[in-house]
Amino acid sequence: MLYSVKGKLAVATPHMAVIECGGVGFRCHITMNTARQLPAIGGEAMLYTIMNVREDAIELFGFADQSELNCFKQLTAITGVGPKAGFAILSELSPQKVALAVAGGDFKTLTRASGVGPKLAQRIVLEMKDKVDSLSAAAGLSMEDLPATGVVSAAGNAAEAVSALTVLGFSASEASAVVGKLDSALPVEQLVREALSLAGREDLIGYGPECLIRPPRGAGGAAKKPAAPKKSTDRKAAPSKKNPARRGRR
Repeated sequence: MLYSVKGKLAVATPHMAVIECGGVGFRCHITMNTARQLPAIGGEAMLYTIMNVREDAIELFGFADQSELNCFKQLTAITGVGPKAGFAILSELSPQKVALAVAGGDFKTLTRASGVGPKLAQRIVLEMKDKVDSLSAAAGLSMEDLPATGVVSAAGNAAEAVSALTVLGFSASEASAVVGKLDSALPVEQLVREALSLAGREDLIGYGPECLIRPPRGAGGAAKKPAAPKKSTDRKAAPSKKNPARRGRR
């Protein structure tokens, strides 16, 4: 398997480069980030490569540095993320930005890539949460560079609470920052309620028409659910249908 190719840059486009090595031209698919780092035509270029073998083709992917190559490998290891989606993400975001988005649970940033929808972006964030350390190291980031919101990354309830808050209008970074201050062992509903209280959005908790989250049962300070109007049990006596007075027989 080819580890890298180094030689004269013969052809360069935003998505493809041909590097001549010993009279052989190697055609490599490249990301936009790699394309920006290529020299002028005729200059010497080096790409770290990975080969993708399919039934109908053998493709060579080239990357300007190992951090981009390692990020591509981790992305394409996720179910539903093929080389096309991986290239789309790395053409839009650098490996450092991918690591920061994953650490912060910011799946919306990943949707900026062509062909990456919210569901796929959420799957990428969830499956790469446990690999934040290796991903950030590959991207040249230290743990200090990662947002503090990464503390909620591995907690299932916390992750669900963050998702719920984003539905309520919070950004992923805002939601993660608030949930990160709470105990991730709490139930999801309690995490959401306490996060809303910390964020000063208690107006969303209650039973009113503008409220989206119900208060816990038996909560003294929470707004009580308005009692449903009692149905009147007094039934008006239906007018009795009296038989017309029988006329006496003559």
